[in-house]
Amino acid sequence: MYRPLTVFRAGIYCHGKIEDMVNSSSTDKMAIDLATPVREVQAISAVPQILDTVAALTGLGFVAIAHVTEHTWVTCAVRDALGFGLKISDQLDVATTLCDEVRSAGKTIVIDNVQESAQYKHHHTPRIYGFQSYFSVPVFRKDGGYFGTLCGLDPKPVRLSDPATVSTLELFAKLISAQLEADRIHEAVRTDLASERETAALREKFIAVLGHDLRTPLSVVQNGISLLKMRHADTATGELLTRMTRSVGRMSAMVDEVVDFTRGRMGGGIPIKLRQVHDADLAFAQVVEELCNVHPEADIVARIQPGIELVCDIDRLSQLLSNLLKNAIVHGTPGTPVHVTILANEHHFAISVSNEGPALPPHTVEQLFKPFWRMPSDDAQQGLGLGLFIVSEVARSHGGKMEVTSSAGTITFTFSIPQRQGTLSAPLSSCST
Repeated sequence: MYRPLTVFRAGIYCHGKIEDMVNSSSTDKMAIDLATPVREVQAISAVPQILDTVAALTGLGFVAIAHVTEHTWVTCAVRDALGFGLKISDQLDVATTLCDEVRSAGKTIVIDNVQESAQYKHHHTPRIYGFQSYFSVPVFRKDGGYFGTLCGLDPKPVRLSDPATVSTLELFAKLISAQLEADRIHEAVRTDLASERETAALREKFIAVLGHDLRTPLSVVQNGISLLKMRHADTATGELLTRMTRSVGRMSAMVDEVVDFTRGRMGGGIPIKLRQVHDADLAFAQVVEELCNVHPEADIVARIQPGIELVCDIDRLSQLLSNLLKNAIVHGTPGTPVHVTILANEHHFAISVSNEGPALPPHTVEQLFKPFWRMPSDDAQQGLGLGLFIVSEVARSHGGKMEVTSSAGTITFTFSIPQRQGTLSAPLSSCST
């Protein structure tokens, strides 16, 4: 027959009866400290099955997993068919338990029959808790630190010392240890991931604000350059102002790319404003002309179908074409032409930009549209590595797709979308710059 248990519940020492928790800072801290190992064990989904299996294997009515330290013994999981009285998070006076001896020695204790055990017949623990058969197997953390025990007891004698039984119990203890480590790693990774996401979100918000705020001073510089051009007509000053204009234009383009990047990352894609566009080919021809002026050394051969009608965001598609052309000019073999083909009919619209150059291996093609990625040989002054990322985002926002082919010394980027507006049958026009 069991005697009243000396139990700590929720950090409060009591005898026989569980008292309500007393509010105090020391009690709160103790409860929080002990809640962690309980939560760790409760997070292991296999624990109930482990306890059921151990109970079936040994025939014991009470089986538990306990966290044991020099000063505390707390129930982390329990299977109680005896009405023993312990519940999850209950505590025992550790000095009254054999688990304290297991912690000190780091070795398993097994008792088949207290009355027949010379070592434990007069021990205080069996007398306090009224058991005859008992086991306690140490559970270690992966780093060798002591966590607690897998333990069990019963008022009747049970043969537990069979080598196969002891080996199985120790195997279950190792399984619990392994799962504690796996869950610890999982929690650490999840915490690190949450922290990285928060940091990334803050970083992208900062970049968005910075990009927005840089536009104002850049506009002031651009206006100042324009004013100086009107007041100073000499050749030397004109050349300097032209270089300054190109530099400011490059900075403005980089700011625009950063803002587009943060919009795409934070808002689920680059926003577009769809509308019916007549003579979209004129906008595309203007992009080609602007790139010819900026890169007079480039040979751009354009075949643009006239009279193109589209439902699109024409500014974004112009940006897409501009980024593809810049990429082809920068990475194409010097002295070779860049080909632009823009076609449309009642079912389909496509922009293709091709340049000559070394074939791209598949693993490089997979990286092309990732943000801030550049070819290993890229000049750091060429840009941020956002151009093709923005191309892919603009394509996605239009419901289109990007394809890259690389063969026979030619690399082609093709953007295509379904087209249902307008029937286009005019002949192709061709221009070479």
